Amino acid sequence: MYNFDQITNRRGTNSVKWDEAPDEVLPLWVADMDFPTAPAVQEAIVRRATHGCFGYTLVPETYYQAIQDWFATRHQWNIEREEILYTIGVIPAIASTLKAVCQTGDNVVVLTPVYNCFFNLIRNAGCQTIEVPLSAAKCLACGVISYDIDWQALENALAQEKTTVLLFCNPHNPAGRLWTEKELERVCALCHRHGVTLISDEIHNELTAPDTLYTPLGPVAARFNQKQTGKELPFVICTSPSKSFNTAGLQNANLMVPDAELRRKIDRAINLNEVCDVNPFGVEATIAAYNEGGEWLDALRAYIFSNYRYAKEQLLNTLPALRIAELQGTYLMWVDCSQLKKIQGKSVEQFCEELKEKAKVWFCAGSIYGKSGEGFIRINLACPRATLSEALSRFIQYVK
Repeated sequence: MYNFDQITNRRGTNSVKWDEAPDEVLPLWVADMDFPTAPAVQEAIVRRATHGCFGYTLVPETYYQAIQDWFATRHQWNIEREEILYTIGVIPAIASTLKAVCQTGDNVVVLTPVYNCFFNLIRNAGCQTIEVPLSAAKCLACGVISYDIDWQALENALAQEKTTVLLFCNPHNPAGRLWTEKELERVCALCHRHGVTLISDEIHNELTAPDTLYTPLGPVAARFNQKQTGKELPFVICTSPSKSFNTAGLQNANLMVPDAELRRKIDRAINLNEVCDVNPFGVEATIAAYNEGGEWLDALRAYIFSNYRYAKEQLLNTLPALRIAELQGTYLMWVDCSQLKKIQGKSVEQFCEELKEKAKVWFCAGSIYGKSGEGFIRINLACPRATLSEALSRFIQYVK
């Protein structure tokens, strides 16, 4: 029904992913899909465009209802209408929350390797980053890496006097982990014990393996708070349909903030930072995606994870020195290249520059995701199989 094998030419459309790359380079770097969005979303945008007037936009009640229905039906998460704040993106959402919660010089804890923009957000808020590396177990026989949380290291970081926030990622980018309910409960308990606000970036929430849904932090944290007799855990969940439905350019995201006083502070920060006015196309796209996009999304997930299985087989069969993270969520493959002879004696940034210049393929250097990302590359799998196959072929031939 949906043809994800069809190649859409994105060059010449002012695409960051494609138009920043030289013509002969295949870009599999930034987290941006090469698939047109769901038909229902396209139709909703066209309907709105035919009106012709694109002035200041009110966000209607149907927008909130679409969000509530989606998460209640798909993820058994009942969100109250007043808990939802909207803004122009997950990055502005996190930035506003940090500025609402933190004082200059505070510590913000992250589990690394992690999305590189987290480091900029923390620095721009006047705070210090505390990296807690995830524990990596490498299976030499199967070539697969599995990641877990180093609980003692996390508690030590949260216990520091200046630690104010744990900036969490669920599913985790780039490690590809879906956190379990028990793990999320333990994260909540540690943050509560040390008086730390928990912010969860859940932008990749729908991009999970077929027959597997992510566990939202929201209902887990709410149940945790119901058991508390004293002060509750302050938490914020940041979501958007932008990754799942390839609508990042429409600039629309949401925060779920149950605590009224924290919500008031964040709402004020969103307005002070002038990231409060969303555009009409983002509103219509969100409503259409959540009301009508489920079937398309499930087909997309199946295609992405068939790409993952294909890429893993191709890479491990031809380059057995590689190690690949088990992908449970996101469309981003995390690959340990540190044992390749080609990378010996050089940084992963140099290696990726060589790949772009000589092999004509563009991957992300893992070192931008924290100290524990050195030696890794990140590969975007959200593209037609023919594109992925050609990119992997160029990479393999260059390394060989």
